[in-house]
Amino acid sequence: MQFERQTEAIELSVVIPCLNEEDTLGSCIEKAQRALREHNIAGEVIVADNGSTDSSRGIAEREQACVVTVEEPGYGSALMGGIAAASGRFIIIGDADDSYDFLEIPRIVEKLREGFDLVQGCRLPAGGGSIRPGAMPFLHRWIGNPFFSFLVRKWFHAPINDVYCGLRGFTKAMYNRLDLRCTGMEFATEMVIKASLRGEKIAEVPITLYADRRTSHAPHLKTFRDGWRTLRYFLMCSPGWLFLIPSGAFIAFGLLGYLVAMPGLRIGHSTFDAHTLLFSSLAILCGYQWILFAIFAKTFAITEGFLPPDRHLERFFELVNLEKGLVVAALAILTGGGLLLTAVRQWWLTGFGHLDYAHTMRFVVPGATLVALGFQTV
Repeated sequence: MQFERQTEAIELSVVIPCLNEEDTLGSCIEKAQRALREHNIAGEVIVADNGSTDSSRGIAEREQACVVTVEEPGYGSALMGGIAAASGRFIIIGDADDSYDFLEIPRIVEKLREGFDLVQGCRLPAGGGSIRPGAMPFLHRWIGNPFFSFLVRKWFHAPINDVYCGLRGFTKAMYNRLDLRCTGMEFATEMVIKASLRGEKIAEVPITLYADRRTSHAPHLKTFRDGWRTLRYFLMCSPGWLFLIPSGAFIAFGLLGYLVAMPGLRIGHSTFDAHTLLFSSLAILCGYQWILFAIFAKTFAITEGFLPPDRHLERFFELVNLEKGLVVAALAILTGGGLLLTAVRQWWLTGFGHLDYAHTMRFVVPGATLVALGFQTV
């Protein structure tokens, strides 16, 4: 339903994603319309239908909501389609399961009018919210949501306590700046992470979460599937230190192992020999692979638009280009290959008989490690 579209510019668009929500959609629309009417907010209610096969579309039309058909499946896709059709300078999104009270809309609008770009609802007591009995599954309430909310605060410095809350408001201008890409449930976390990284003004409003009132089907959110997709997105966007500190520690441990094992040092009753070299090489290879993963993940995230450009990464690629990488890789492979050939020559000199493994492995292990590092670099 649209209010005063002919005489006054639309201030607020309420976007509700919908996939077979006939049990509760009508109640959500009615509450949203009532909130707009009672608080004199010039607004509209948009239902983003994502392929409903029940009577959801008819209910939305009967309630005089604007219905937008979104073909591409996914929670994020539905919201993107609905937001694209929105006329308001403010957008509020909320699920259609009647677990959110759309009568709380005016509190979010008030914060948006104060100049905040993103106003996040908070259901958790940590942010002043409340959860009615049976409204949130145990794993979501005590593990998943607190865990991801903690990560978004520590990794991305977002001032929120409930990263997954589906009731939130934001300016259309901010939404356009963020250029969101996630089409699934990660849409919610992508918005918070990008807004924080770009320095948008973020506020939080405590709300109440009610039990899902749908009876015809289970919730669309799948705990482990969507939890993994969220964690995967977090890792892709994670700060550099998350990988660089552990990788540096692994490589340092490996180099220290080489330092004591190559000369065969004996410290107290402990002798560092060929087996120490093997463990040290494993640490170096794992640390180097961790660094490569961090670079590839960050590059992919920026290239695909999940993250804004990173000046540190740009500077890295200015210093390290393809040609330099190939030269370093070739040197590592040639040096490692030389050490391996030396070991083969020692075997040949014995008539391919018994070897002093403690001595020979000091050529084999470093040689194999350098060859592996070279091929990893290529």
